[in-house]
Amino acid sequence: MTIHKEGRLLLLVSSIVLVLLNVAIAYFFPERTVLQMVVIIASAILYLLILQFFRNPKITVNHNEGQVLAPADGKVVVIEEAEEKEYFQERRMQVSIFMSPINVHVNRNPASGLVKYFKYHAGQYLVAWHPKSSTDNERTTMVLQLQNGLEILVRQIAGAMARRIKWYVGEGDTVRQGEEFGFIKFGSRVDLYLPLNAEVKVNIGDKTKAGKTIVAELPQS
Repeated sequence: MTIHKEGRLLLLVSSIVLVLLNVAIAYFFPERTVLQMVVIIASAILYLLILQFFRNPKITVNHNEGQVLAPADGKVVVIEEAEEKEYFQERRMQVSIFMSPINVHVNRNPASGLVKYFKYHAGQYLVAWHPKSSTDNERTTMVLQLQNGLEILVRQIAGAMARRIKWYVGEGDTVRQGEEFGFIKFGSRVDLYLPLNAEVKVNIGDKTKAGKTIVAELPQS
């Protein structure tokens, strides 16, 4: 288990601020031992909460060109046919994974392939389960072209709390299944748009692990 690079500066600043706060409480209220203890405990809890937001566990990926792996830790909240209007402009099988604040926030490539398309969209910060969050919220869209020619779309979506999306890929990059492609601070949602004849292997409410859980089996061509 390591700390993700996106959280290192925040953790450093948080530790300095919390230490200074506790020193100030002890200095100005030397007789208020109960107050000092409350602030110490609250500071420790807050720091541990921030720390767990940015944990980055090491994983072992079982690479399989015929499978789509979960791009995020979280819970499956949508499995349905939907019109994908940005790139495919046709109906696709949508699988959405909601990332709560207690989940690992690293996003991983669901499959190996070529980044055929990538675009960042500024937008709103509706709650992640809002019907319009996929099209109106801040988001990124990445399309992977697989070795067999199939294309799948991965969309990072910001939410009410998650107001910063990070990505580490661009058009023309070749990516490997299970490797990190981005990060969403403090949770939110990742959507997959798969071929309609993909065999979905998860159900609504299932918990997923990025780079580990098999979301779908792909058709051969």
